Amino acid sequence: MPTILFSAPYMLSSLARFRPVLERYGLDLITPEVHERLEEAELLKYAGQFDGAICGDDRYSARVLAACAPRLKVISKWGTGVDSIDSAACERLGVKLCRTPNAFTLPVADSVMGYLLDFARRLTWMDRAMKTGVWEKIPGKALHECTLGVIGVGTIGKTVIRRAHAFGMKLLGNDIVEIDHFFIAETGVEMTTLDDLLARADFVSLNCDLNPTSRHLINARTLSLMRPNAILVNTARGSIVDEKALVAALKAGTIGGAALDLFEIEPLPADSPLKQMDNVMLAPHNANSSPAAWEQVHWNTIKNLVEGLGMPFQGVEQD
Repeated sequence: MPTILFSAPYMLSSLARFRPVLERYGLDLITPEVHERLEEAELLKYAGQFDGAICGDDRYSARVLAACAPRLKVISKWGTGVDSIDSAACERLGVKLCRTPNAFTLPVADSVMGYLLDFARRLTWMDRAMKTGVWEKIPGKALHECTLGVIGVGTIGKTVIRRAHAFGMKLLGNDIVEIDHFFIAETGVEMTTLDDLLARADFVSLNCDLNPTSRHLINARTLSLMRPNAILVNTARGSIVDEKALVAALKAGTIGGAALDLFEIEPLPADSPLKQMDNVMLAPHNANSSPAAWEQVHWNTIKNLVEGLGMPFQGVEQD
């Protein structure tokens, strides 16, 4: 009987729904306690004990994968990003790596627009003031008066740009690949260099993948290029931003604020200076929150696992 290391937090919380489906395929489950993810040392405890994995952001390093091979045949990642998994090692060791591309495009794009509107209209700040007895008309801006720079014009980046275009924002884009001219004509986005985008944008939205070219893309140098009133929005990956450099820039007033859904260390440490800053909005890696999107990912993750083990997926009746 094939054994599955089942550690995706979003699915573990509803394990009773999924266990009968997996058991129909003759799969036995190992279900460790998971708080946010399994780190390398935790995964190594199970090395050689499982044939497939359903995981979240677990740290499947080359060392872990080598220890799990040759028994491990497939890793089915819950969600889109696979930067916590050494894909080159998977390929070298014959481990099939699966995911659900573009699963959270709409909720993430909505989250970006929510941050833009909140910072522009100062909604949260007025709410805080009112609840402490302060009647103050805090100045805001209309989005059509603002320039948005989007770093990473992939599926999510394009969706953010289309939403911002509807608000009449001036749009700048940056990517390492050429963007289709039809999309540029549709939205009026101006593709430009990273440095130019940072120097001109009132809002900077990070929507790129995490890879060797984007790790710490936002650092002391690039932050120094931004406008002093500019807002950085990160709904992509925590390590795209050098967090220490960001804290320093916020304290120095180099930029105006930040909205962060992800962090270099998750959960965000209790002593993080970001928690004490009034010009920072924080969320617990939750921009993907959407019942409909989660449901799609749940079942596609199971489908990828089953097929990765060489069995035909029969489908399920979803509630």
